[in-house]
Formats: sequence, structure tokens, C-alpha cells
Amino acid sequence: MTDPRPSRRDLMKPAQLLGLAFAAAVFGGVITLVSMGIFQDARPVSAGELHPHLKAWIVAGVVAGIVFIVTLVTIALLLLAVDPAQLAKQVDRPVLVQDADDDPAPGARDQADRRPAPDSDPGA
Repeated sequence: MTDPRPSRRDLMKPAQLLGLAFAAAVFGGVITLVSMGIFQDARPVSAGELHPHLKAWIVAGVVAGIVFIVTLVTIALLLLAVDPAQLAKQVDRPVLVQDADDDPAPGARDQADRRPAPDSDPGA
């Protein structure tokens, strides 16, 4: 019989994590290439400089690598914060409503509301 609750191993499937990080890295690299003018005509370059398109590819590779690593680490850390047992639990009440167990004792609220009124006469 299979367990209906997902384990931490089921949540952290490496192919999905790597695929999402790779997609984010490709997006960052393409945005970098477009913003550095890869589709524009190259300007003349002096003998000691790198070609502008080569610079764009180098910077895009660095940006894509950074985005890949940051995305991978961020998603992995966020998945560590998830308790697999909580995923199987069904929520059948409003999330922002306070539980009855969390309320203070019924008499405590009434006693706090019955505080004596401050003196209205400031000169006394």
C-alpha cells in the first residue's frame, strides 16, 4: 500500500529543481544578451579590445550562472521550510480565523474590559 502523504524526497525532485533553475538561468541570459545589444550591428573595435558580441556572451554566461545557482539554492531552502506532514492535512476552515484553542479564557476578556474609569477631574 502506498502512503498518500508526500515525503521530503518527493517534494525535492532533482529534475524539477534543476529544470526550473535552468529555465530561470536561460531567461536571465537572454535578457542580458538583448540588453547588451547582441542583435545590433557591431561597431568597429580597436586591436586590443574584445568584440562587443563576445563581451555580451561572456556577461550573459556569468549572469546565467549566477541566476542558476541563486534559484537552485533559494528553492531548495524554501522546500526545507515545508513540513511534508502539513501538505497532507486538509484545511477546512478559514486560514486567518483564530482557533478556539488560542482564545484566552472567556472571563479574562470581560475582566479586562471592566477596568475602573480614570478620574475625570484633572484638578483633584
